[in-house]
Amino acid sequence: MILLDLVIRRKQVLAWITVAGSAGVFYSLFSAKGFAFNRMFLADGYGIFFKAIFLISLALCSLISVRYLSVEGAQKGEYFGLMLFATVGMMVMASAPDLITVYLGLELMSLSVYALAGFIRNSPRSSEAALKYFMLGAFASAFLLLGIALAYGMTGTTSVAGIAQWIQYSSSTGASVSPLLVLSMILLVAAFAFKISAVPFHMWTPDVYEGAPTPVTAFMSVGPKAAGFAVIGRVILVAFSSLRADWVSLLIVLSILSMVAGNILAIAQTNIKRMLAYSSIAHAGYALLGIVTFSPDGLASMMNYLLIYAFMNIGAFTVVIMARVEGQGGEEIQDYAGLSRRSPFVAFLMLLFMFSLTGIPPTAGFMGKFYIFSALINAGYTWLAVIAVVMSAVSAYFYLRVVMYMYMKEPLESATPDVADAAASAPGLKPYGARFAVLLAGIAVLLIGILPTPIIQMARAALYDFGS
Repeated sequence: MILLDLVIRRKQVLAWITVAGSAGVFYSLFSAKGFAFNRMFLADGYGIFFKAIFLISLALCSLISVRYLSVEGAQKGEYFGLMLFATVGMMVMASAPDLITVYLGLELMSLSVYALAGFIRNSPRSSEAALKYFMLGAFASAFLLLGIALAYGMTGTTSVAGIAQWIQYSSSTGASVSPLLVLSMILLVAAFAFKISAVPFHMWTPDVYEGAPTPVTAFMSVGPKAAGFAVIGRVILVAFSSLRADWVSLLIVLSILSMVAGNILAIAQTNIKRMLAYSSIAHAGYALLGIVTFSPDGLASMMNYLLIYAFMNIGAFTVVIMARVEGQGGEEIQDYAGLSRRSPFVAFLMLLFMFSLTGIPPTAGFMGKFYIFSALINAGYTWLAVIAVVMSAVSAYFYLRVVMYMYMKEPLESATPDVADAAASAPGLKPYGARFAVLLAGIAVLLIGILPTPIIQMARAALYDFGS
């Protein structure tokens, strides 16, 4: 992509090349399964499912970037190259049966996303977002490395399956688990919690989501988050399965804090990107509940939820981009007043995504939460499901507030000056990519909501060889 940037003048072509490449890789995912690179890489159904999420988010975010980059004057081939590098890092994480491979994939992903967050170099907000993300991400990497070092020091291996076998052997001989191994597990969970922006490791999320270019915000709200959950599921459920009593309590606390803090703090936001940032924190809490169940149904419901979240969250951010590049609104919620009269179809799609994020039927978001809450109740965590339902009801306030502005407020007299100037800066390029992406996301949200069975069945089938 970087080399093509030197010879291709119409930079929007690079986005379509990225989409075509994503489609080709998606097709090749199912060609082979098994270990590679001396058992440091594993292609299994679990990893393939997550790779599909990464590729879908890459393709959609590439499409919504075309007009946005032109408006912001940042249309460079390096942008799509960095997105591809980040996606490769996520795919390595999803197929990592070894903690060293996890670290390699995480660093490739993180370094690429740091650069993407600060891609618009003449924007102070973008530079600030990149710096904050980099500084706090360095701490998360340090936690991960220390956790890996402690695990290796206690077990003599960095293999996920090898750590599990060592713990089981120690338990069979009557030896107690070393506190250092428990500390290793806690450090690993802390590092991954940073990537999924779970409370209390969420402090970077609102500022970075607000300051980063909006297509990058959409990308990092789905891809890195899903990669973090892929690693949590493989490492925690396989390597530390014997320490369930320790990590279940830890994940329950993280989940409750994320749901409560994310939903309550989102109520006070007037910037829609910050609101969606706190929303993503809450959704990380919902997804964690699937791992808490320690069951195949719970894990499959988490995977299903992340796929649904990819469509509805990228769709919501796409509407934000379209409102800006078409001069119809900025990033403040009040800018969406009367959007239903200016762009009825775009407003309808935003309503659809807000309903789905809330969990209102017949959207996909409702079915995603339904499967997670059902798995929780079947695992005996009815009280935790009640908390999650209450927090979902709280989230209706700030999601439906956007709908209220679009349908029940009078349109603003004119767009804000910066938005109007931005829309006029690239008049010759229509946002066809964004329109296609938002339409595709809207169809997926409705279709999965009406026919959810095929997706959840695919998630369950992906777990056939999980942990083997």
